[in-house]
Amino acid sequence: MPARPVPLLDDTSPALGAFPSNLVAEILGGELVDSPRPRVLQTLAASAILGELLGPYVRGQGGPGGWLLLFGPELHLVGGEVVVPDLAGWRRERLPEAPDVTVMTLTPDWVCEVLSPETVALDRGVKMLAYAHAGVEHVWLVDPDLQSLEVYRHEDGAWSLLGVHEGAQRVKAEPFGGMELELSLLWQR
Repeated sequence: MPARPVPLLDDTSPALGAFPSNLVAEILGGELVDSPRPRVLQTLAASAILGELLGPYVRGQGGPGGWLLLFGPELHLVGGEVVVPDLAGWRRERLPEAPDVTVMTLTPDWVCEVLSPETVALDRGVKMLAYAHAGVEHVWLVDPDLQSLEVYRHEDGAWSLLGVHEGAQRVKAEPFGGMELELSLLWQR
């Protein structure tokens, strides 16, 4: 079932927490939108990415370190947009330590959306616009069904597609170009 807009309850309290736990609620383009929680294959792909990045980019083991990476954070962006990407990351020079909060208001440097048939239009459309407007530097779109990784950089007011990687390739992808990501790990069932 594709994501569907839901009217806001009022201007100040959209009651995001009132949604059933099997849905993800976001505010996009001024509308409250619900979509299904990620499928297992999407969650596995996101978990594999996070697992690959944790050692070198969070802990600095064999890599540069310097990142805070989160799984499914609620982001409150400029313009009142509320999004829940599958993964998000902040460079430590911008966010030296993890705040003790329930939502993040600092725009991430990187987000990753793992596409599903139910969310692909939302992820490729209004969410990419929201990320650009908020100043996110890099977006990854991962499609477990097509076994592909698309890497985007925001520059000159638009998204530039840096590359499409498929199958079992080993790739270096911005902003984590200091390591090779083995794509086959993302498609394991």
